[in-house]
Amino acid sequence: MLFRHADTVWAGHPGLTAGALSARGVDPAAATGDLVDAYTARALARLADSAESAFPEVLAWRRTFAGMGLRPTQYRCASESLLRRLRRTGALPRIHPVVDLCNAISAAYAVPVAVLDADRITGPLLEVRPAAGDETYEDFGGAVEHPAAGEVTFADSAGRAHARRWTHRQSGHSAVGPHTRRILVVTEAMHDGGARTVPLVLDAVAAGLGAHRAASDPVAALLTPSAPEFAFGG
Repeated sequence: MLFRHADTVWAGHPGLTAGALSARGVDPAAATGDLVDAYTARALARLADSAESAFPEVLAWRRTFAGMGLRPTQYRCASESLLRRLRRTGALPRIHPVVDLCNAISAAYAVPVAVLDADRITGPLLEVRPAAGDETYEDFGGAVEHPAAGEVTFADSAGRAHARRWTHRQSGHSAVGPHTRRILVVTEAMHDGGARTVPLVLDAVAAGLGAHRAASDPVAALLTPSAPEFAFGG
């Protein structure tokens, strides 16, 4: 199975830096709490100096959303939403050891980190692309929506949308849970330092998964317009 960004996405967003990681053998009982706490503390330390709305990583996604005709304060990228919640409550939600780890890393680096159940994706292709308008998206409550034509989404070969408004919200259909055994992790940055940040995020996820055997055999790659494809879930 392949993951990629469509050529139109790369062409329309030349500041995009992206990376992907796959792993198998996910352990729903893995103890990632210490790493989650450490990355959360890093995010809190940064928030002590400035609100997330001033972070260059967040501002870059706000500009991207505005350029797509979205109100950035209504539709926030996932990392901004996590940071906003963390600033207000002092904690991040605890959902699953792998999701918790990826959320904490996302907050620490202030860029979106999506983690999907690879077995809930219909191949052979998962592509970040503008929606045609007939894709189906299932939210976390089970309700079905249809992304508007032109909205950037993660669309698989069955026409299922695994995200709304690109990095705003993932789908409940491919959410990681107790049943998950294989994952696909995607991180995307738009800010000027994205080429430095994305490899650090991939390394942090891979190291974190291995540190507590939360998953095995992580494989990661940077994605570029000339090398846009990542094989996963084989």
